[in-house]
Amino acid sequence: MRRTVFNEDHEAFRETVRAFIEAEVVPVYDEWFAAGQAPRDFYYKLGELGIFGINVPEEFGGAGLDTHKFEAVLYEETARAGVNFGGSGVHVLLALPYIKMLATDEQKKRYLTKFVTGEEMWALAMTEPGTGSDVAGMKTTAKLSEDGTHYVLNGAKTFITGGVHADRVIVCARTSAPREDDRRFGISLFAVDTKSEGYSIGRKLDKLGLRTSDTAELAFVDVKVPVEDLLGEENKGFYYLGQNLPSERWGIAFGAYAQAKAAIRFAQEYVQDRTVFGKTVASFQNTKFELAACQAEVDAAEAVADRALEALDAGELTAAEAASAKLFCTEVAHRVIDRCLQLHGGYGYMNEYPIARLYADNRVNRIYGGTSEVMKSIIAKSMGL
Repeated sequence: MRRTVFNEDHEAFRETVRAFIEAEVVPVYDEWFAAGQAPRDFYYKLGELGIFGINVPEEFGGAGLDTHKFEAVLYEETARAGVNFGGSGVHVLLALPYIKMLATDEQKKRYLTKFVTGEEMWALAMTEPGTGSDVAGMKTTAKLSEDGTHYVLNGAKTFITGGVHADRVIVCARTSAPREDDRRFGISLFAVDTKSEGYSIGRKLDKLGLRTSDTAELAFVDVKVPVEDLLGEENKGFYYLGQNLPSERWGIAFGAYAQAKAAIRFAQEYVQDRTVFGKTVASFQNTKFELAACQAEVDAAEAVADRALEALDAGELTAAEAASAKLFCTEVAHRVIDRCLQLHGGYGYMNEYPIARLYADNRVNRIYGGTSEVMKSIIAKSMGL
């Protein structure tokens, strides 16, 4: 089936990214994997390549485009090579929409020029040790000082992707108590400078997968946040978070589809080279049938991911549609990657093979950005159930 989602510009970008990955990432990726993170200076290279500025207005050094299609190409190319770009995905997919949506002109001038170059890497801190999907239950607080010049931030966050290297973090905190009729009220968003006194990074978390993406615990003890770093209006944070969830969930869906597509590529290459009982593994009927079944599932996931991408770019992707795409694509990826690992036999369990790393990386897709169970609840609600 011919895809219509990408044009010549996207394909030219794909060639550039593929060459960059082969030259700058693949030769050192094992070192990143062993270290548990990409090096900080790698993000400057992404800035030079223009990765961070695609959707940033030209006046701040970006390309001024309004599309997620170049991000989609990135998902496909990193998956194809069996690598990832550390915490940079959070920088672009999660943090940038809040800056564009909420920042004042003065804030955009301060934030975006450094955002584009990678001089300031951004992360998003929602999750707390006691609150995962229940964002409204957060305990971190930000209290306005008596002289009204700053907020005093106290609390803790966990599972913060990009949290080790981040220079600024969008922190969600309570500025008011929840209302009896609305427990979501009272949350605000702050662009916190990670060099602030009282801000500390706890453990770099030891994850099952996504080993090159730094994930941290953060703690705030009387951190002074200037009022100039409040994003949007006080107490409307939950509403703002809801605005960006469809794009976040599309990103997870598209990334999962891309991983499944890559898994088939890895398995095909392996079974054509590997011999058993004097024959290539590819020559057995079971291998052909397994890969054919996987291909059919990936074809369907590609169609779903592409449709969601077009809707997102048109500003029409609903919460339920994003939830449906995430649920479907992540479940497909789970099945396909597992079957492709099986075709590798014992070697599929070895981290030196990309399929093993892909298997571990993929598992979180059904958890973060809202679990599969939460996605089902959103879809069911949209059905009137």
